[in-house]
Amino acid sequence: MTIFTHFLRSLLLTAIFSFLVPMFLVGGFLLMLPVIGYLPGLQALTEAIASQIIYFLGIFGTDSPLRGLIVISLTFSFVGALFDVYAYYRCQILRIDS
Repeated sequence: MTIFTHFLRSLLLTAIFSFLVPMFLVGGFLLMLPVIGYLPGLQALTEAIASQIIYFLGIFGTDSPLRGLIVISLTFSFVGALFDVYAYYRCQILRIDS
């Protein structure tokens, strides 16, 4: 029973961290763009980059950038959970073979 609880805890933590990483990366990058925009000559460039990122996120979220970011984060979470299940399965197979 403890192996199963360790597996579920690992799976849950992997899913949570895989969900949060894209949120923090995209959010942090969007928060840093206005700060970089204070440098002389970079305001127009940072505004263009921010608008393109918002447009990209809107594609995945039906014109809602926040919904798009959530969809991308959920996809990352699903893939991270699948990878964790695969790593657990592979570990079990290697333990049986040796």
